[in-house]
Amino acid sequence: MRNGKWRPIPVLESPFAKTPIMRLSAQSGDRDLPFSPAFDNEIYVKRDDLIPFSFGGNKARKAACFYRDILEKQPDIVMTYGTSSSNHCRIIANMACAMGMPCHIISPEEESEDTRHFNRMLVERFGASVETVPVTMVHDTIERRKEAFAAEGKIPYFIQGGGHGNVGTLAHVLAWQEILKQEEETGIFFDRLFLASGTGATQGGLVAGKLLYGGDTKIKGISIARACPRGRDAVRESILDFLSQSKIGKQDLYTEECLDFDDHYILGGYGRYDDAVEETVRYMMDREGIPLDTTYTGKAFTGMLRFLSENGIRGERILFLHTGGTPLFFDNMTRRAK
Repeated sequence: MRNGKWRPIPVLESPFAKTPIMRLSAQSGDRDLPFSPAFDNEIYVKRDDLIPFSFGGNKARKAACFYRDILEKQPDIVMTYGTSSSNHCRIIANMACAMGMPCHIISPEEESEDTRHFNRMLVERFGASVETVPVTMVHDTIERRKEAFAAEGKIPYFIQGGGHGNVGTLAHVLAWQEILKQEEETGIFFDRLFLASGTGATQGGLVAGKLLYGGDTKIKGISIARACPRGRDAVRESILDFLSQSKIGKQDLYTEECLDFDDHYILGGYGRYDDAVEETVRYMMDREGIPLDTTYTGKAFTGMLRFLSENGIRGERILFLHTGGTPLFFDNMTRRAK
């Protein structure tokens, strides 16, 4: 045990090594390319899916920050919320299992009818308890469950869905600093950065990092589910909440022009995708060796290609932040096999 009742996770004790930034081999004019004109740009991928904990990704960056906060606060149980396909729930359950800590997940039943997702199987393997309720009862169930644990003399540590909140936002303020360092080290400076934008903390952290530490790269979040104004408001809230903390006090840095949240490629909502997304996922694995998925990264990467093609953007250096989700790649393969 390390300074308390829970087992240490050595890989989460220190900052992760910088994840690699890889230039894609694809060139415009390749007839196999989806949205070929987009490749008149130099396209790079920052491989956060290679972070060395639980399949990596943005949720692993956040988990490292939650881990350190848990060690400081020493709660008795970790609680969170998410769907059956949630990368966030899988990584939090894995972290808790590695620490020897109980984990309780609230999951909306409307999203949990199909429990064959690899993420859900992993959550169960890690020993987390899953409480499934109608989506309209999620908030009240979370509050009742916190009260029930407290009545048992337990201190719950609640993590919002997707790792939303200042601890999760901090993870991608640090990721922005990492990108700035890599630009300086390589001499390759990016014109635009694209990422899948969901609950808001990942894009919010990157934008907050840019406001605090500088940089010229334009940051565009491709929404994978939420339309404006709800999706944009969630990202704005993440930015302002982080900047307004007493130890920072820099909320005046924010202007609406800082935030680029694009909801043109949501394709009907969470988990929805079209043939172009499937084609992109297949191409990226076959030709680049990079796994994407149809819910998050593949959907956002396809949205990026569409945006570049539709807007005639050429000759720029483009960085796509790969936010992980490898188990979902295998979900996609399983569905196609059937």
